[in-house]
Amino acid sequence: MKTDPSPVKHKKTAHPVKPGNARVKWLITIFVMALLISAVFSFLSQELLVAASLFGAFIVLFTIIVTGILFDLLGIAVTAAEEKPFHSMSSRKVRGASESIWLLRNADKVSSICNDVVGDICGIISGAAAAAVAMEAVFYFHSLSLRILQILLSAFVAALTICGKAFCKQIALQNSTAIVHGFAKIIYRFKRIFHRKKKTK
Repeated sequence: MKTDPSPVKHKKTAHPVKPGNARVKWLITIFVMALLISAVFSFLSQELLVAASLFGAFIVLFTIIVTGILFDLLGIAVTAAEEKPFHSMSSRKVRGASESIWLLRNADKVSSICNDVVGDICGIISGAAAAAVAMEAVFYFHSLSLRILQILLSAFVAALTICGKAFCKQIALQNSTAIVHGFAKIIYRFKRIFHRKKKTK
């Protein structure tokens, strides 16, 4: 008489993360990041604009525009660069090589943060800063029209931002390796500083 074979026990396997869930988590991360960065940038710009003179307000406005352009430059460079040169650097233990490889392997996320988060936030804040600078200018020069000055400054900010990004785009494509490595070395230095602090504790 044949006996029934014992039931086969199947090993439990870890369920892979679904692409949809990963995308939702990334969108939530981007939302929170954009919220925090925009709050910090808005607070700092407002505090600086209130305390600054008219010339200082122009410097703050120019700094916001340049920040947006530089991050856009990095976002383009990360998507254009290739890993191969950094593998060679990593084998020679060049500083920032490992960080460069990490940036390139996460190019979609890095470019999204640089272009869509920081770049767009700087664009929005620069518009608000231009309005604040216009009000400051009217305070100093009573003969100026606030409405006309706000329109002119907003147009100037938009033109300068677009022109700066267009100019830097070609630079980013032609010098992507050097730009990525330069930013990676900054990350490397920050990591070293935090590593030293942990050792001293």
